[in-house]
Amino acid sequence: MSGYEYDIFISYARRGSVQKWILNHFHSKLMDCLADEMATKPRVYIDRTMERAVHWPSSLQRALLRSKIMLQVLAPPYFQSDWCQAEWRSMRARQEQLGLASIDCPQGLICSLLFGDSDTFPMEAREVAWVDFKDFANPDMAFQKTEKYGSFHWKVRDLARDLAVLLPQVPEWQPDWPIVDMPDPVLRPPTKMPRFGR
Repeated sequence: MSGYEYDIFISYARRGSVQKWILNHFHSKLMDCLADEMATKPRVYIDRTMERAVHWPSSLQRALLRSKIMLQVLAPPYFQSDWCQAEWRSMRARQEQLGLASIDCPQGLICSLLFGDSDTFPMEAREVAWVDFKDFANPDMAFQKTEKYGSFHWKVRDLARDLAVLLPQVPEWQPDWPIVDMPDPVLRPPTKMPRFGR
């Protein structure tokens, strides 16, 4: 029995407008388009669907370990996030263990979406072909009323078709997939309200 629980793990940085764009537009559109392309119900992990009262670092790590491929949404904050870097390095280590994304087998397990400026990306991130979504990187709900939203649909549809072809080719799950240690969660104390007259 396969140990996979998810087809796709969406990796993104919460800083900036990426999260809002994913939640307002991309996630639901991807789910619909994947459903049009796949015979089985697509299983996509996004950390906003995590159940209450779970230990979220463990939940995130398990989801990554048990996902077939990673869909990373790239913008400059992605490479400033320790969490995103751990997710990315973990999937790169899996590719290396399997001999994927190499001269002998160029196809990898990481599908990259370009959301923001790529000038500051590290060289490793520039070595893969990404799907350019910069023209559709509007996080606001009003985007759905624009002409570009129709083009956005077809862009996601093309991506879903590619993913539907890739997913059945992913190697069988192995319990020894490498996981790069995730950073400790940062819990910031609440900000004190200013007091008048002191």
